[in-house]
Amino acid sequence: MRSLAYKFKIRLNWYAATWRLPNLVWQFLFFVAPLTFLFYLSFWLVKNYRMVPGFDTVNWIKMFSRAYFWDAYYLTFGMALLSTVVTSCFAFPCAYGLAFKVSDAVRRWAIFCLIIPFFTSYLVRIYSWQVILAESGVINAMLSYIGLGPYIMLNTMFGTIVGYLTLALPLVVILQTFSIANVDRNLIEAAQNLGCGRIRTVFTVIVPLAKVGLIIGALFCFILSFGDFVSPYYLGGSKPPTLSILIIDTTKSGQQWPRAAVVAVSMILTLLVVAFGAVSAAYRKRA
Repeated sequence: MRSLAYKFKIRLNWYAATWRLPNLVWQFLFFVAPLTFLFYLSFWLVKNYRMVPGFDTVNWIKMFSRAYFWDAYYLTFGMALLSTVVTSCFAFPCAYGLAFKVSDAVRRWAIFCLIIPFFTSYLVRIYSWQVILAESGVINAMLSYIGLGPYIMLNTMFGTIVGYLTLALPLVVILQTFSIANVDRNLIEAAQNLGCGRIRTVFTVIVPLAKVGLIIGALFCFILSFGDFVSPYYLGGSKPPTLSILIIDTTKSGQQWPRAAVVAVSMILTLLVVAFGAVSAAYRKRA
């Protein structure tokens, strides 16, 4: 009997491993292998506009000793952080309304509409914002009727943040909606019966219970914003450059692919640290 149970356990383990294998292969092919290659490439040298294999730390030393790298790094990190805060604040009222104020049918249709942008070209949506935000665009044309403007919104930080919102807001609303909708309604009613107002109930009951979804949504927003190239380039004017734009500028400067690899690896390591911290905070139990 024990032998039969042992054989069944082994067979079950092999079955589980077989289903996990595609995920492991995907992680290796599309994450571990490219990251390893980038890290290895960052130690190569460029001589006479040609890359020469080697293992020299000169690229890391030169990039980390340049002020323009740190300017781009702090700018990218700060704008991604600002985008995360703004997007999360815009998304929460929408998610709250979809979770508690509408029927299940309306919520399903709203989620469906929020998914549609993922099947459209992000670049096309950004181009449409160029028309809307231009000095002679839609917004300034509307403001001119009440004697305001024209305001410069294109090629500014404001334009970049609008692009980040376009990229991340639908996803953050979806994640927040699923998280808030799973909050136990009985706990909300209990808080209200004990005299908690609506705002206090949101911050003392709903937000703590939906913490995982809120933090994960913010994390995805940060990741998308931190690595985005399209919005800073087409809506922000590309000056001063973010890290993604700096990669392009570096490759155009004497075919310095190894130094561009240094920037790329730095971005990935930063995102790994932020992701680890966010996930740890999301699943940390309250004392």
